[in-house]
Amino acid sequence: MAHMENISLSEAKALVSGALMAQGVSKEHSESVANALVAAEAEGQAGHGFSRLGDYVAQVRSGKINRDASIASRLTSQTAISTDADFGFAYPALDHAISQGISVARSYGTATMLIKNSHHAGALSVQVEKLAAEGLVGLMFANAPPAIAPWGAASPVFGTNPIAFAAPRRDARPLVIDLALSHVARGKVMHAKKTGQPIPPDWAFDKDGKPTTDPAAALAGSMAPAGGAKGTVLALMVEVLASVFTGANPSLGVASFFNAEGPSPGSGQFLIAMSPSNLVAFTDRLELVLTAIESLEGARLPGDRRANSISRAQAHGIAVPSQYLDLARELARANV
Repeated sequence: MAHMENISLSEAKALVSGALMAQGVSKEHSESVANALVAAEAEGQAGHGFSRLGDYVAQVRSGKINRDASIASRLTSQTAISTDADFGFAYPALDHAISQGISVARSYGTATMLIKNSHHAGALSVQVEKLAAEGLVGLMFANAPPAIAPWGAASPVFGTNPIAFAAPRRDARPLVIDLALSHVARGKVMHAKKTGQPIPPDWAFDKDGKPTTDPAAALAGSMAPAGGAKGTVLALMVEVLASVFTGANPSLGVASFFNAEGPSPGSGQFLIAMSPSNLVAFTDRLELVLTAIESLEGARLPGDRRANSISRAQAHGIAVPSQYLDLARELARANV
């Protein structure tokens, strides 16, 4: 087991942003990345947290991530925003698009946000919750490097292509749902590889299509789809929205998010923000549904564990493998 070290959220953000600024990434973009990675750690998604920092830095240094990215957005209609991430980090492009999307959705009832020439979007839950916190219903779709084979085939075509949803509640944290279309997020397999842990046998297949507990073999093979054939169909739907619609690379053309070799991924994200016509009535009706679920023995709401994890992190900080924190400290001391 990896040795863990506890750190406050503010210390964690300062450490990540400092490590990135030491590589020549702007303060604004470094802080955006830090906010996203630490938010992922806080909600219990370690595969999208500190474990990504070393990979990000290696890609900044190789030029796979454009450290000088100039984000540009334009309205293609009254309610559609197209954002070019300029092959930089996804997080500042998402900040840019979501900020505009909130304003547009409030004015017109809906907003679509299309992002191309992007990179790893991390925990999508972090992004859609920003919309719900503003009284909007949010949906997000993202594509990723090929990791899932079409049902009945052996070669990966689709990414894990996650989907996320969030809705505002009146007296509670927003309802947030975030799922990858693989049985588990690929980042969890990468995290297991980096920390020397085996994975459950139902998470992935090796290159020969056999179940494996070796994360390295899993990363060289394919992920098991969520829900069998239905998961691969959903992955195709996400592909259409996140790449075909946005103009981003399809998953087959998206280079790895994990290593410094190859071209920029150029992946895509697609978000929808919807403004309820009557927010009070909306939240009242939502509570009727959620209360009915909670009243059933053995049932729990999706996102409950996430919300509890965030509350603990805010009060007590986050536990991070020491190897990741040591690397971040070393990077923060380095020069470009």
